[in-house]
Amino acid sequence: MTLPVTAEIIVIGAGTAGLAAVKQVQKQTDDFLLINAGEYGTTCARVGCMPSKLLIEAANAYHRRHCFDTFGIRHAESLAIDLPAVFSRVRELRDYYVSGVMKSVHALGNRVVTGRAKLQSYNQVQVNDQIIQCKKIIIATGSTPIVPENWKTLGNKLLTTDSLFEQSDLKSRIAVIGMGAIGVEMAQALSRLGINITAFSSTQQLAGLTDPEVNQSIHHLLQAEFPIYSGDKAELSETANGVLVSAGKVSVEVDQVIAAIGRQANLKHIGLECLGVPLNDEGIPEINPHTMQVADLPVFIAGDASSLNMVLHEVADEGRIAGHNAVSASIEHFCRRTPMRIVFTDPEIACIGMTNEQCNEANTLIGQALFEDQGRARAGQQNKGVMRLYADRNNGRLIGAEMATPAAEHMAHVLALAIEQQLTIAQILAMPIYHPVLEEGMRTALRQLQKQLPTDKAFDLSRCEAFHSEALD
Repeated sequence: MTLPVTAEIIVIGAGTAGLAAVKQVQKQTDDFLLINAGEYGTTCARVGCMPSKLLIEAANAYHRRHCFDTFGIRHAESLAIDLPAVFSRVRELRDYYVSGVMKSVHALGNRVVTGRAKLQSYNQVQVNDQIIQCKKIIIATGSTPIVPENWKTLGNKLLTTDSLFEQSDLKSRIAVIGMGAIGVEMAQALSRLGINITAFSSTQQLAGLTDPEVNQSIHHLLQAEFPIYSGDKAELSETANGVLVSAGKVSVEVDQVIAAIGRQANLKHIGLECLGVPLNDEGIPEINPHTMQVADLPVFIAGDASSLNMVLHEVADEGRIAGHNAVSASIEHFCRRTPMRIVFTDPEIACIGMTNEQCNEANTLIGQALFEDQGRARAGQQNKGVMRLYADRNNGRLIGAEMATPAAEHMAHVLALAIEQQLTIAQILAMPIYHPVLEEGMRTALRQLQKQLPTDKAFDLSRCEAFHSEALD
């Protein structure tokens, strides 16, 4: 294919951020090229958010059998898991999600180019063997799992999320290295599907949590399902029967290892050194998170490639910001959304707004709710976990939250909206909460905060007290 010698905008990478950027660019011009060297379909749809949730749904459905007897449902012991069938469904629906993304790509026609791009300057890009002159460049090359060089010799004994969902079956003993969001999700899911899981974390904190109470709670709950060795870096060595994982004083032989120690931006061979700006140890320049611009150059980096926040809604926002600024007469600064991270374990983990670590201890009040005795949670045998809410002592506004609770994915959005709107605890408590719902647990934490705040007002409905009864609270 002969490429044009000029284009107003070049977008490098056809993932979520790249496609979001293109949508913004298209509002102003059709003079653009979308260059992509890797697989199409986005990280989220192919190997990330969607296939992982499909695996988690199957695992949780099977694990639910442990509650059947208490519900009065008999013969749960006769159920069995068909792992090849589980992975077959994961791939079938994964391919369906990817096909939806591909429709967007195909609609762009000959403006999509498959090839490896490398910057020659801030307005020149080499694609394969051809140089293309342009006015603006958007780099959205995504990320790949981090795999230490010496681990790569393990061959098919080493898996990442890029290869996990392609398996038709798995060995019986697997170690998961890294207990960030991906690690805890995959470790619990595979354990619930009958795999003998051993997990290793170099830190004591799981899934990015910083609140010691929440971290301790989820650590205790996960430990009841599979062993977690934390605090020491894991070392791998191949054995005749598998892989020996050593961390501190612990050594465990397994059949396979899943590397879940993070993801790194795909920027190594993109040519950023030609821009004449400083690069950090990872080879990434300073990027303005409100404009996605590199220095004052007509170059923007968005999505996982920016390494700022590798979650889909943030990645898409970065692509939109970059695309908008690439076609605007002047650079616009955008206010970013309230930070929110959700991890789909059981119970679910969520961090919203400021984390415990980010809060100023002297100016922060904490409200807590334990879910062991929460009425609706007990009804569904989901009564476990803890929620911790943070409020500004000086103005009574909610500023953050960390939790490991049932339905955290839903309560997190309510709390994110409250933080975004700068609501006070009293204003949030004025919101109606139906009975019986899990959100009543959230209300318990809010009421605990309200008691710590001064008030000179007469009674109103935001100051209702708890009944201290499971059936009513």
